[in-house]
Amino acid sequence: MSTINTFHLPDLGEGLTEADLVTWTVGVGDTIELNQVIAEVETAKASVELPSPYAGTVVALHAAEGDTIDVGRPIIDIDTGGEPVDGSDVEAESAAAAFEGETERVPVLVGYGVAGEGTSRRRRGGTAPRVDNPPSPDSATRGITPADAEGRRRPLAKPPVRFLAKQNGVDLAAVTPTGRHGEVTRADVTGYLSDQKAPPEGGAHADADVVGDPTPATPHLEETRTPIKGVRKHTAAAMVSSAFTAPHVTEFVTIDITETLELLDRLRAHRRFAETRLTPLALISKALLIALRANPSLNSHWDEDAQEIVTKHYVNLGIAAATPRGLMVPNIKGAERMSLHELAGALVELTTTAKSGKTPPADLAGGTITITNVGVFGVDSGTPILNPGEAAILCVGAIRRQPWEHQGEIALRSVTTLSLSFDHRLVDGEQGSRFLADIGRILSDPFELIALG
Repeated sequence: MSTINTFHLPDLGEGLTEADLVTWTVGVGDTIELNQVIAEVETAKASVELPSPYAGTVVALHAAEGDTIDVGRPIIDIDTGGEPVDGSDVEAESAAAAFEGETERVPVLVGYGVAGEGTSRRRRGGTAPRVDNPPSPDSATRGITPADAEGRRRPLAKPPVRFLAKQNGVDLAAVTPTGRHGEVTRADVTGYLSDQKAPPEGGAHADADVVGDPTPATPHLEETRTPIKGVRKHTAAAMVSSAFTAPHVTEFVTIDITETLELLDRLRAHRRFAETRLTPLALISKALLIALRANPSLNSHWDEDAQEIVTKHYVNLGIAAATPRGLMVPNIKGAERMSLHELAGALVELTTTAKSGKTPPADLAGGTITITNVGVFGVDSGTPILNPGEAAILCVGAIRRQPWEHQGEIALRSVTTLSLSFDHRLVDGEQGSRFLADIGRILSDPFELIALG
């Protein structure tokens, strides 16, 4: 008996109405199990794996990789070989759990059977994604394409790696995978690119003696167009909204942090931090958290509807991170309650997860104040734009050794510049100045990091 069940793109929560299909992990003809991951999609918040609510055989895929799909739109048909499943009984909590990154798999996802099926939109420019090897009728029944006819499956790779390959015009099938599970890694792609750029054996003029008509040169690529989708689209909209709704003020202070770096070296040598990567950012974050105790207005937001200032008595500390998917600002929940050791561990976990592209949406929501570290790029300072809904963002510049007045003499010291942007509706100039000065004082003389941390 054959019964076809259609799975629709579920409601992924957080007010999201669409997602970009990054990759299918199954093909037509594949036999799949309940809760098996069938696709990876990218929303404005994060990259999400979609588990199947059915067990059976894949009959059809209704979207191509690269499509933008509306919530409720059919994406896959599965032959369950039995009675049809009623999608109207799907529980809302199950999707929220899967979307927020919980490890427990649930049998179904919220949003199945949403009233009114949406439509799929192709890449901007009016052209559909190119399909190099469209499946023939025979191969489709076996779940393979002509390119797979000799047993080759679609190369395994994570979404950030696929994005890197796409940006550089690399066919993943041509790259030798070295991942633990046979997947193509970022290092594989960058290594492939390096090999492609290497000159041929015999030098640059090795082919100079070849007789015959020369091969026409490839026209110089004048421009590259990148669709604004997913996280980058969300970031752009959020930054424009923030810049034009919150009156920004930015202040600067340059400080001597030699003693903080000396403390950092001593802490790194302590057995307590033997298993934890301790960075200057951890001490700067701790200094900010201490300074917030005396300056709570910097940890607030403007409620436009109620026309109220809402001061938070908890700190969800956002850390701006450059990732393969664009700028992301995951945050550490309840950072004000953490010891330095706990904070350092949370920072390592946060940045590692963000760079792998696996930050769950729950970690991107609810931030109360943010730190951005432009010093890692060798930049001295900046005027950062506020993360929407927050009152302040601290920018950390590069740490440089330079001559500085110390105890009445000129000495070579470690110096950095901090800049603070804040919302002038929420924070007066005096409050912002005191907060920035307090952070600078703590980092110049880190006694308070020990006494109050």
